[in-house]
Amino acid sequence: MAERKSLIKIKPKKFKSGDVVKVNFMVMHPMETGMRKDKKSGKIVPADYITEVKFFFNDTPFTTMQVWESVSTNPVFTINFKVPAAGTLKVVYKTNTGEVQEKSKKLKPKG
Repeated sequence: MAERKSLIKIKPKKFKSGDVVKVNFMVMHPMETGMRKDKKSGKIVPADYITEVKFFFNDTPFTTMQVWESVSTNPVFTINFKVPAAGTLKVVYKTNTGEVQEKSKKLKPKG
């Protein structure tokens, strides 16, 4: 499957080691529940939704979210994270169809 567009945003943009930042992970995903009919064909659109989102810092997991089909299209997952030092933040998500994708962002605290 082609890679879906996703984005990791950190707020505030400038932070120091030890600061708590807001991490927003956004992914372009249809989040189909499997209960909707296609308007043209009348057939049921197969279920395709995110089931799990994991956050890693330097390859160490620190948060896991279980997600169900009721989450909206193009979901945004937000956490607060205390930045221990410079490193790489990675988000991995899985879908009910077996799709696994990830997005990474380097964190560079100032000070």
